[in-house]
Amino acid sequence: MKPTPLHTGSTLAVDHERIYRAHKARIFNLCRLLLRDSDEAEDVAQEVFLRAFERIGSQETPKVWEAWLVRVAVNACRDRQRSAWWKSRRRPGDLDELAPWLSVSSEEQARSKEWQSRVWQALRALNNRQRNVFVLRYIEGWSTNDVAETLGLTAAAVKTHLFRAVRHLRRVVER
Repeated sequence: MKPTPLHTGSTLAVDHERIYRAHKARIFNLCRLLLRDSDEAEDVAQEVFLRAFERIGSQETPKVWEAWLVRVAVNACRDRQRSAWWKSRRRPGDLDELAPWLSVSSEEQARSKEWQSRVWQALRALNNRQRNVFVLRYIEGWSTNDVAETLGLTAAAVKTHLFRAVRHLRRVVER
């Protein structure tokens, strides 16, 4: 079956819809983890998909959309975090519903509710750089070098931020 060219209007809409449906949850959740704010995460995620829509008809269409979207989302979140408006805001977000990787049986879930709450509070308390490094390395599963390249850090700096983030989270869990 031969693929349809990407330059027709209806094909663009279908491709954009397909990409949006396949990746919207992951991109939105990643933005919420990094920004700690649902409304801001929604705005940034929409910006990411607008950039994707612009890319569909161009000659520079990514071969692997998921990786491209994640990198664009991370960069968009970093841009938002660096803005003066964002720094003046300092509003903690609600991350409690963002734990699909922590889903367990209902009995275990009931016993671990307090623990999960402490972990999320500790994750919220990390500074932006530590949280970004932690999320990309341990939640997204990126290599240390990929995290370093994306965030403009050295591999040693990534390891330092990871060490500090894990140490902080470990202290909270051990209490």
